[in-house]
Amino acid sequence: MAYQKVGFGGGCHWCTEAVFAALVGVGKVEQGFINSTPPHDTMSEAVIVHYDANQIDLAVLIEAHLRTHASTSNHSMREKYRSAVYTFDHAQAVATMGVLNKLAPDFENNLITQVLPFESFAASEARFQRYYETDPDRPFCQRYIDPKLAMLRQRFAAYST
Repeated sequence: MAYQKVGFGGGCHWCTEAVFAALVGVGKVEQGFINSTPPHDTMSEAVIVHYDANQIDLAVLIEAHLRTHASTSNHSMREKYRSAVYTFDHAQAVATMGVLNKLAPDFENNLITQVLPFESFAASEARFQRYYETDPDRPFCQRYIDPKLAMLRQRFAAYST
């Protein structure tokens, strides 16, 4: 089976990794840092999601991403936590823009999530990989990740593991 891939950044990569790892059709989530082309060429916390488009659509992945981080808030930590969908080709960028435009009216405030070309990736240290999976009882996991996973199970029940 050939997986497609797309990058997502927006919040802590521990949270982002756990969100996408909990979705049916996602084969692998690489946690780390992604950069794009200037002026977005600083590394920012993000993940690369490898998914089976026959099981989960790119639009579902994008909506899950938008709903599990502050996708309408241009807060002071946006360089470290850039709200973005990192695309791997022009067709994926066009499709992503279409999804964002379709979903935008569902949000009270304007989406700040950018569609950026993927440039490079650097993996997180091994001790941070699969952060939630290795110890979901950590206080950070219970406080920040568990509520996101609960929302996923409710709003995206057909795609939640």
